[in-house]
Amino acid sequence: MLIGELARLTSVSPRLLRYYEQQGLLTSSRLPNGYRDYADDAPLIVGQIRALLDAGLPTEVIREVLPCAEGQPPRFVPCPSLSVLLGEVLQNIESRMEKLAHHREALTRYLGAAG
Repeated sequence: MLIGELARLTSVSPRLLRYYEQQGLLTSSRLPNGYRDYADDAPLIVGQIRALLDAGLPTEVIREVLPCAEGQPPRFVPCPSLSVLLGEVLQNIESRMEKLAHHREALTRYLGAAG
């Protein structure tokens, strides 16, 4: 299928689909006229990418875990280092949440002192 059709089916812009390709998340072949040609499962893969992005995974991690995903929403089949990767992302998110909580407390104190 052509990029326009994939964009229409997934509600993802062609520009973003090209970005997914650049990141190694999505593949296409080239037709003789140079147009991208996506496989029939491309809408499923785009849906998985969107769901994994929504879960907070960066594209570098998605590239590694996408081969372990199946179905929509994605479920994971056992893959080497999958748990380690997801655990590292979760730990990073928790660390950022702690920092944000600290920032919120500091700003709350400043607002209390200013008011």
